[in-house]
Order: sequence, then structure tokens, then C-alpha cells
Amino acid sequence: MTRTGKVISWIVGIIVILLIAIVIFIATFDWNRLKPTINQKVSTELNRTFAIRGNLGVDWSRQKDEAGWRAWVPWPHIHAENIVLGNPSDVQTGEKDAQIVKLARVDASIAPLALLHKEVLIPRIWLKQPDASLLRLDNGKNNWTFNLANSDTKDPAQPPSAWSFTLNDIVFDRGQIDYKDAKLKADFRAVIDPLGKPLPFTEVVGDKKDAPKTKTPPYVFGWKVDGKYNGESLSGSGKIGGMLALKDPDALFPLQADVRSGNTRVAVAGTLQDAMNLGGLDLRLKFSGQTLSDLYGLTGVLLPQTPPYSTDGHLSATLHGKDGAIYRYQNFNGEIGDSDIHGSLTYQASKPRPKLTGDVVSKQLRFADLAPLIGADSNKDKAKRGETTRQPSDKVLPVEKFDTKSWRVMDADVKFSAKRIEHGKSLPLSDLSTHLKLTDGEILLDPLRFGVAGGNLNSTIRLEGDKSPMQARADIHARHLKLKQLLPSVQSMERSLGDLNGDATLTGTGNSVAALLGTSNGDMKILINDGVISRGLMELAGLNVGNYVVSKLFGDDEVAINCAAANVNVKNGLVTPRLFVFDTENAVINITGNTNMATERLDLSINPESKGVRILTLRSPLYVRGTYKNPDAGVKPGPLIARGAAAVALGAVVAPAAALLALISPSDNEENQCGPILQQMKEK
Repeated sequence: MTRTGKVISWIVGIIVILLIAIVIFIATFDWNRLKPTINQKVSTELNRTFAIRGNLGVDWSRQKDEAGWRAWVPWPHIHAENIVLGNPSDVQTGEKDAQIVKLARVDASIAPLALLHKEVLIPRIWLKQPDASLLRLDNGKNNWTFNLANSDTKDPAQPPSAWSFTLNDIVFDRGQIDYKDAKLKADFRAVIDPLGKPLPFTEVVGDKKDAPKTKTPPYVFGWKVDGKYNGESLSGSGKIGGMLALKDPDALFPLQADVRSGNTRVAVAGTLQDAMNLGGLDLRLKFSGQTLSDLYGLTGVLLPQTPPYSTDGHLSATLHGKDGAIYRYQNFNGEIGDSDIHGSLTYQASKPRPKLTGDVVSKQLRFADLAPLIGADSNKDKAKRGETTRQPSDKVLPVEKFDTKSWRVMDADVKFSAKRIEHGKSLPLSDLSTHLKLTDGEILLDPLRFGVAGGNLNSTIRLEGDKSPMQARADIHARHLKLKQLLPSVQSMERSLGDLNGDATLTGTGNSVAALLGTSNGDMKILINDGVISRGLMELAGLNVGNYVVSKLFGDDEVAINCAAANVNVKNGLVTPRLFVFDTENAVINITGNTNMATERLDLSINPESKGVRILTLRSPLYVRGTYKNPDAGVKPGPLIARGAAAVALGAVVAPAAALLALISPSDNEENQCGPILQQMKEK
């Protein structure tokens, strides 16, 4: 062998020996020697304690799934036991060595050839008994937000690292999550266990027609949760798939849940797509509970106070839209109290506030189911829905406060209509439609329209909840309300051809209906023509005071009303009639005085002027005093009413009478009797 050949042989031999030595070294190296370095490096980088307390090792084996010569390249399989990750220094529970994550064992394989392309590729990672303890303090700090060391001092102009990290799949056998949140008053534990034999995916709630059409992996794990959320008991169970397809955006991950929080129950079944990026949800979703407002703590969607409810619909979501996540609750059906509800809603997590839009319809609405919206339901119902405010026994106007602070958490643009309204025979409402807009704490109902007794009641309501206290304005217009339809059970009203027309404009300040009316300012105008009044009518309406007044004025007879006219001023809650008269076939009745909505007290005088001999023996004015809850009526002591007093009073109301002429409209081509009477007052 030549000298050159010997040199080459020695070089090759040395290289082979080195390779063999490296292989032997790697195969026999005790990787536990690297644990102190790894623990210190990771702890420094994450700004929290990290430790591999158990064995750390690397095994080598070929991947049979690889093709060709790649199948001969051995892969390192890393395993580590008893891994812990601690809490950051500013988020502590007071427990010694509190940890956010504990793992009994981690196994992962690294693709060696990918390292040549500066890519750390882990096709699959196995987690054994992963336990997580998530914590958020009252000041908002939590232990799951990672502040990397020197992250604030890095040069933004520095180019990104040429290395990339790819993790395809995660597999785990059993897990446990403890969650404590001082802000949400939450303290619960979720446990995940294998089901044993995988179960096929099936639609658990809802209609089969809405089940996903794509082939879905089976359920592999079951889970249970127990504890407290928002200070109330929390319990639930469900099932999920066994392997998160983190890399494949088309993979579907099945999930099913049935959770109860306090009086609220949520049941879902469906799939999560593109799990790595939370690409989308496709679920059948059921809600039920004591009041819709309780859903805010669970969903972040602001909804009003309601009677008990249940609803069932299809929830789909695009979780990474350009303007934020979009949730669509479509074609839902349900009940609120004794009313049905149907429609579709869209919730977009946009900035500066999320927004709720959609259309909701009720085929038959029970009017009493709207009472919780303004706090007008009973104290018993308030207690059922968890409301602490109680209506005082001596008050009529609702004192429950609107939660105006929560109005700024989201915006809304929702249309609602009710095709039929059930309210018994005392108030013949036929339909309802409204368009609600909530913008930065301000609610606008425009229009708020009711069909009433063959006519309509059109309103515009504005509530400025962004101001403290709240400011409100109401513009109300009643047109062509048929008197015989207003009181269909009164036989005498069947011959009535008259209408009721009216206008009201009120502004007020306060955070409840009682406060708004108690501070209100504005005007109210009402005209009634061609009606009938009787003692029996007052009894049917449940007006004991009216029953007394009518019996004193007319006895038990039915008396035709030619015209009833009211022009009322409201100032700081004090309602004072400019003009309030009834022109009947027997007498002209003038009502003076005032009623105070702030104190809910009445102080009215009723002065009749007889047109003939049919008026009964009344020789003094009547009074109505007391409170709204307990009114009192009687005969005023004093001198006789001077004949012509009512006429003198009517002659002093030129402007109020003229203002009411605008409410006159012909009814069935018949002459409105209020016209000549008001014109006569105006001329006087």
C-alpha cells in the first residue's frame, strides 16, 4: 500500500471509530446529567420554575412508516418523567411549590432529517396524566400568560429566527384541570378519562337533519366537571375525541357537553374544525334556565331579564374572522315563560364592542312575560330569577333598577315581532313589533308598535344608559283605538262607534321606571268620542274609585259620553290637567287638581255641571285622594256648585282645547262629536 493509501485508510478508520464512539456515547450517555442545565435554561426563559424531577432519556429506533432509504435513519424518542411548571412570582396561591402544570410522563419523537432544514418536527407527542391548575387573581393577573425573558428588550428590526417548530398531534390518556378565578367567582375541577372502547360520533341534541355531514372520528374520552361558577354550583359531563388533529385544518374534532350552572343548563353536541387555530364550530345547542340574563356570565352575551326559558338551535362559528369571531345561532325555537320564540341571531366579537344582530319572532306572546323587562313582575318571580330588589308593598310603579353599567359591554341591532298577544279581555292587544338598537350604552326602540283594539299604539323610546343617572325620552301616539274593542265584554259598548286618540311626550331621569316617571316632564293629550260609561263598566275594569264616582254622578244608569278630552302637563313628576272634561248626555264634568308620580299620591277634584234633571242629588264636588295603591274617593263638604261653574271653567281653556283639535279624525265617516265641543271651548 502506498503512503497516500495508508493516510486515507487511517483517516477513514478514524472517522469510523469516531462515528462508532459517538453512537456508543449517545446510546450509553446518561441524559439525566443535562437536567440541571435544561431546568435552569427553561426556568430563566419562562420566568417561572421548571423542573424534570424524574428520569430523562433518549431511545433510538427506525420509523417503519418512512419510505425508501429514510426508513433506515433512526429517530430519537425522548421521554421525561415527573415534569412540573410553577406559577409566576406575582401569581401565588399561598401554597408551597404551587404549580400550573404537572405531567407524569412525556414522550415525543423528533424527525432528524427535518433538522437539516432548520425545522424541529414532532409528529406526535404523548402526555401521561397531564394536570393543570389555572389561577386568576382578583387584580386580573393569571398564571397561564407567559412573559418570556427579555421579550421587551428584543430589537424589532432583528430578523426572525430561521428555525421553525411543528407539532402535528397530541395524544393523552387522562387529564385533570383545576380552575380558580376570583373575578368570576369560579372554583371547579374537570377530569378527563378514557372511555375504554371508542364510541361512534352521534348527534346528541337537536334534529338529525342538522347533524354534520362530514365523517367524524369517534368519541374516545369522557369528562366531568364539578365546582362553582359565578358563585353558583357547576356540574356537567360530556365526551370528546381522542386525538387533536392540530395540523390538518380539515380534521373534525367531536365534542359533546351537558353543563348546569345554578339554574342554567347548556347542552351541546357537534364538532370543532381546525383545532390548532380554532377554525370553526358546528354544534347543536340547547339553553334553559330561570332568566336569559344569567347567560351573560357563561357566554358574554348581554340579554334581558325574562321568565324561565328554554331554546334549541344550531350554533356555527368562524373563530378567526377579519373583524373578530362570529357566532351564529340559527333557526332556534324555544319558550320564554308561556310565550314561544323563534329566530336567528349573530354575535360578532368586534371592536370596540361585540355586537348582537338578528330577527326574533313570537307567534303567541303572553304580555305578562314582558314584565321582567321593566321590573314589573311579582316579588315571588323576582326571587326565582335571583333578583334581590323587591317591590315595596305600598308602591305601584316598578322600583327595580336597570343595570345600565352592563349596557356598554356590547352593541345590538335586533328586530322583534309578536304576531298574537295574549293579555286576557282587559287589554285587547293584537300584535307587537319593535326594532331595538343598543349603541355604547344607549337603547333606542324605534318603532315600538302595538296593535290595540283595531287601532295602533306607536312609540319611540330612548334610554341613555351611558349617562348617570340615566336619561330617557318617550314619544307615544295612539290612533283609532275602537272603544267597543277596548272593552269587548261590556255589552253597552257594542253600540259605541267612538275612537280613542292620544299623544304623549315625556322625558325623565333615573335608573328605574319609578324614578323616570317621578322626575318626568312633558305633555299628554287624549280624546275619546261616542263612548258609554256606567257603574258596571267601572266594576269590570276593577276601578273601585271609578265605580264610586260614577255611581255618585249617574247612579246605576249607562250614560253616553259625547266627548272626553284631557290635556295634561307633567313637570317633575307632577301631573296637572290643563283641561280634563267629560261631556256626557246628562252633564259636563270637569276634573282639576294633580297627581304626583314621585310620591304616587292623588289629589283630584271632580266638578259636575248638570245639563238637566237626570243628574242625581249630588250638590258638592267629589274628591279622589290617597295613593295609587290605596286611593280614596268621597264627597267634598262645602257650598253647592254654582250653576254654570263648569261652563266658566271651560271658557278658560282656549289653548288646551285648541291643542286637542289635532287629535280629531273621522271614524267610519261619522262626525266626531269632540270637534264641535272643542271648537266651542276655543271660541269662548
